[in-house]
Amino acid sequence: MQNSPYMIRFAQPGDLALLPAIEQAAASQFRATPYADFVDCELASTGISLDHDDVWVVVDDHDRPVGFAIVHLLDTSVHLHELDVHPQHARQGLGRRLIEAITEWARVRGGTALTLTTFRDVPWNGPYYARLGFRTLDVTTLSPSLQRVRQEEAAAGLPMEHRICMQLDL
Repeated sequence: MQNSPYMIRFAQPGDLALLPAIEQAAASQFRATPYADFVDCELASTGISLDHDDVWVVVDDHDRPVGFAIVHLLDTSVHLHELDVHPQHARQGLGRRLIEAITEWARVRGGTALTLTTFRDVPWNGPYYARLGFRTLDVTTLSPSLQRVRQEEAAAGLPMEHRICMQLDL
């Protein structure tokens, strides 16, 4: 998008304090779903350490973050732990652009796949990622690393019967 006012870059320390507000605003959309109870859960963005987490931000023309993605390396794949775009900046392809940047980064590093876990039945979750080329994985054949991710989600109280693992082959 050459004329886009948005740019994607690696997060900088000064960005981190702005990410929880983006995540909370994005999470508020879940109030209209069966998962409204999870809107006020602990935010992934409050525990970010740039020493241990790979974080991208999409910034506006004032270099202010309006979206972000957190990824972790799992075996030979890259796992998309969290992706949020502030609702005021939604529906402009920013989530897709973040995924494209992460995919390219993963390919350069020899990654074989981009994985994620998400809700099967929320339109901007499972169906959205499927439109981007992700496929649903059979939970009985997950890698040990993805099994650990699911165990952590279950321990956090997420309804696992509605959660899926997805993968984009690189």
